[in-house]
Amino acid sequence: MIETGHRPLRLLFVDGNTRDQRASYVRDYGASPAEAYAAEVAAIAPDIVSDICLPADEGANLPDGAGLESYDGIFLTGSALHIYEIEPAVTRQIELMQAIYASGTPCFGSCWGIQMGSVAAGGTVTANPNGREVGFARRIAPTEIGRGHPLLAGRPAAFDAPAIHLDTIALPPHGTTILASNSVSQVQAAEIRHNGGTFWGVQYHPEFSLGLVASILGRMVPELIEEGFRKDEASAKGWLEDLRTLDADPARQDLAWAHGLDREVLDAERRVTELRNFLDRRVRPHASERGRA
Repeated sequence: MIETGHRPLRLLFVDGNTRDQRASYVRDYGASPAEAYAAEVAAIAPDIVSDICLPADEGANLPDGAGLESYDGIFLTGSALHIYEIEPAVTRQIELMQAIYASGTPCFGSCWGIQMGSVAAGGTVTANPNGREVGFARRIAPTEIGRGHPLLAGRPAAFDAPAIHLDTIALPPHGTTILASNSVSQVQAAEIRHNGGTFWGVQYHPEFSLGLVASILGRMVPELIEEGFRKDEASAKGWLEDLRTLDADPARQDLAWAHGLDREVLDAERRVTELRNFLDRRVRPHASERGRA
């Protein structure tokens, strides 16, 4: 738990999904992406005040520079959008991320979040020529710099993490330090410095429980079969049921062994390592420097 001193940390959760996409989350999982994300962070640091903004929505009331500076930290969720498909729901988010950089407020993003952090700083994101990463990103390896970077403090030399994405950073922007890679994506974790701001992000989802992974993939069964991840519907549904069982009972070693999952995924505290490190190493010190903690 993070001690927050005289007042709670004030955090902003930026939901990258459209209204319809959020409704699918709520229907299948019981919470929107930002609500689920905020709940994971609140489990690490219970004494927080959280706000949610919805930049994919037309007419959304988005914070200006002063509003962004009023937060101690900002989190960007994943999204079902594609950042290279230019539309207002995307461009509003790029503009917001540019404003976040300019505000200097510590920011962390998962999946779509790291892609947003990259594009807003001048990088390029494309569909991954290596294909989709489904369920889990395997054998993520910190780079030499990443091994000593506070974002990945506590992670081993190779680890797995929940992941669901087709797109990837193809050309990192100037100011990027790649912190981790694997065979599917050259940028699995990074620090990006741009326009006075510092962003930390990961291509995977430390905020995803196995239950949420199963919920999202439950809507993707046809894609899982078509792209060769599962043989048929029965195989796909059996896999997802195993994930739900492990979510409820991480001690099921038979299922953990069958699916190649270890404590980096199954231990709820280790899974959120990057979130805790961001709060400990970036948000709390930033709040103290500003006399807000």
